[in-house]
Amino acid sequence: MKLQIALFVSFLAGSSAYTPGGPVKAKAPQSRRDLLKGLPFLAAGVAASAANAYELPDLPYAFDALEPYIDAPTMKIHHDMHHNTYVTNINNAMKDKPAVDIRDLQADALTAAPGVRNSGGGHYNHAFFWDEMAPHDKAKNTKPSSKLQGMIDSAFGGTEKMKEEWAAKSAPGAVFGSGWVWLVVNGKDELEIVGTPNQDNPLMKGVKDEIKYPILGIDVWEHAYYLKYQNRRPEYVANWWSVVNWDKVNENLDYVLKEHKGVPVRG
Repeated sequence: MKLQIALFVSFLAGSSAYTPGGPVKAKAPQSRRDLLKGLPFLAAGVAASAANAYELPDLPYAFDALEPYIDAPTMKIHHDMHHNTYVTNINNAMKDKPAVDIRDLQADALTAAPGVRNSGGGHYNHAFFWDEMAPHDKAKNTKPSSKLQGMIDSAFGGTEKMKEEWAAKSAPGAVFGSGWVWLVVNGKDELEIVGTPNQDNPLMKGVKDEIKYPILGIDVWEHAYYLKYQNRRPEYVANWWSVVNWDKVNENLDYVLKEHKGVPVRG
């Protein structure tokens, strides 16, 4: 118990905290791996149980970096609490089982235990989500590659038409309750926009008519926007485009077209 308390205190000491009206540090909480590096005398005792564990990836930006489009309190709660819970639960679900890359765990998630489907999906989806966004000052200088733009034009008739379909498919009536909306590459190497409930994603067999490969996705669970937008999900969706990092989306497309696999994620 004393060891657990010591680890917890060390974690808090390395974590950045949001205080209303106060500064927001740029670094998100330490990963388990970073913590072990700082505590070498504990590494040997913990390594065996942590060797196959999934980890909560640090955000690639500060909690307040996506302001004013996504607020700092939402980002801290979303990352440190919600995503961390999925990581904890998928580690519990996979305890004493062979290590599997979180991406590879998606394919058979629907026939696996509920913890694998819900928490494994939740971990993959959120790790994917953080890395496709960037502060507006950076995001505004990115744009779809010529390859991606051509595929958008072919599939939707242009970027604005794509955003209109995205808005329709992310509306409360389309994704009722909680879920995600994705820009995917299908089996014909064409783009589609699809919605999935809860923490499902198109990499899971049986979620759609075929496995489809996301290159962009938005979380439309209320925890992703409610503190700032309350019940105004369409406003959140419209503003979210201001922090989309198209450089990352282009990279995702290139990977999917080459490998015909899901995009790898951190953690």
